[in-house]
Amino acid sequence: MDLFVRERGEGPPLLLLHGLFGSADNLGAIARNLEADYKVISLDLRNHGRSPHVEGMSYTAMAADVKLILDKLDIGKCHVFGHSMGGKTAMQLALDAPDRISRLVVGDIAPVSYGNHHSDILQGLRTVAESDAVSRTDAEAILADFVNEPDVLSFLLTNWRRGNNGKGHWRIGLDAIIGGYSEISAENTGLAVDIPTLFLRGSLSDYIKPEHREAILALFPKATVRTVEGTGHWLHAEKPELVARLINRFLSNDL
Repeated sequence: MDLFVRERGEGPPLLLLHGLFGSADNLGAIARNLEADYKVISLDLRNHGRSPHVEGMSYTAMAADVKLILDKLDIGKCHVFGHSMGGKTAMQLALDAPDRISRLVVGDIAPVSYGNHHSDILQGLRTVAESDAVSRTDAEAILADFVNEPDVLSFLLTNWRRGNNGKGHWRIGLDAIIGGYSEISAENTGLAVDIPTLFLRGSLSDYIKPEHREAILALFPKATVRTVEGTGHWLHAEKPELVARLINRFLSNDL
């Protein structure tokens, strides 16, 4: 799996993994805030951004994709920050290859199974894909019937592209994501790992709940949870400087 890779900065390697419907670009603010202290490596995960579209969205498969990139870049061990789906991928990498991760930071997700939070979004994306939409404005007019949150709508539309043939298309592997959604919403599996881990939760988000504590500590007994006040699920986009500072303090062993 030849994932798209972007590298910036110098220092200890820090891998950034984006969430569902995202790309390396979505973590740009975090990368810019950390590139002075780390060699920041941002990936587009499978079926996202500029990476290949393939069947299967299991966390075991996505973690294996990431491990191959680390091998390709000759990185033996690194720090990892993952948000949402990227956080679950990061956790699975830690569970499957604990020798490859020094410290782990997970953005607003727990290693548990979630319900279908994206049925309306997926239906909207499919409706746009099957339409005659060409421009982003065309796509937005259709998708707005399914997504009533302006910020989420704008985020999703970052994936809309006009091809060389003049037709519009989604940059994500929509069929693979829809077909693999049960894998995306699944829990992480494995044996407990002795890796220092920081979970960052948005105070306005319900992705990490008190009842998730047992599941977190069962797999990551060295985990701590910090709340980023005034943020929702996209905490890294809402307060990038603060989130980057918390990441840096934890990776520097000051938190």
